Amino acid sequence: MLEAHNRVIHAMEGFVEQELGWLRPVPEVWQPSDFLPDFALERWPEALQALRTAAAGLSDDVLIVLVGDTVTEEALPAYQTMINRHAGMADATGASDSPWARWTRGWTAEENRHGDVLNKYLFLSGRVQMRAVELTTQHLIRNGFDPQTGNDPYKGLIYTSFQERATRVSHGNVAQVAQKSGDALLSKLCNLVAGDEARHEEAYKRFVGKLMELDPSGTVIAFAQMMKAKITMPARLMGGPGEDDLFQRFSVVAQRLGVYTAQDYVQILQHLLGFWGVPRLTGLLPEARKAQEYLCGLPAQYQRFAERLKGQRLLPAAPWQWLFGRSA
Repeated sequence: MLEAHNRVIHAMEGFVEQELGWLRPVPEVWQPSDFLPDFALERWPEALQALRTAAAGLSDDVLIVLVGDTVTEEALPAYQTMINRHAGMADATGASDSPWARWTRGWTAEENRHGDVLNKYLFLSGRVQMRAVELTTQHLIRNGFDPQTGNDPYKGLIYTSFQERATRVSHGNVAQVAQKSGDALLSKLCNLVAGDEARHEEAYKRFVGKLMELDPSGTVIAFAQMMKAKITMPARLMGGPGEDDLFQRFSVVAQRLGVYTAQDYVQILQHLLGFWGVPRLTGLLPEARKAQEYLCGLPAQYQRFAERLKGQRLLPAAPWQWLFGRSA
């Protein structure tokens, strides 16, 4: 099966070439220095003070979610490695001219700015214990990242489609919370990141859409297998020794704040099912028809779970090293 999937992925190279426009030319994209205080200018103290004054209004919950999102973005090396494990998409030399390799490197280059800008913002804000944040990032990269795709490019593209939409939702919601907290700069930064994620989401969804055209049965089966394995969040292994529950605690705060919730998970699944036309597919193989039926019934199951979560206090307050030991 894996060899067959890799052959289809290879046959998509012409389509991928056409979709490279979802990446922006490097001179045209934003960079962190466009928005953060410029220490080469004489008025940098005023710019820095303005940033710190606005950041002072952020709640501990917002800071926890922002740190978690930053750490997630900074584990980018693991994500590029994941894509390059898929034989049909792999960058054979590290500088290959194939469409898949150019996409992966271009995507990585754009994503690299996200952790960079958020990390610099946190450092300048003075609101979090940066060494603790940096340790979490190092733990996450060192611990690894297993999206449970089994090196199957179909599953890898489905997973990435889901995650790009999830990160768009999360960063977009943090932007709204930051705006309400009086931090217009952080709101802008998060909206910029969310805008990139939206473009990347669109490209990955189109890649999977093409798979649905070329191999509908194989793609639907892969989609069902991914959902049965559960969409594992990229930062799940962010904890160091004695911090096995760190990601769970971060997720609870995100749910409480409304930044990324079980309801968002449901809506993402519903969107992808509709975008790829899964309920309307016909002529599927018997195994694929079963997968189709399973997928179409999932949103209702997850909706019931999301309803049960509402109003629940899942974990007691506990100290956060990110917050200088304050409890939240």
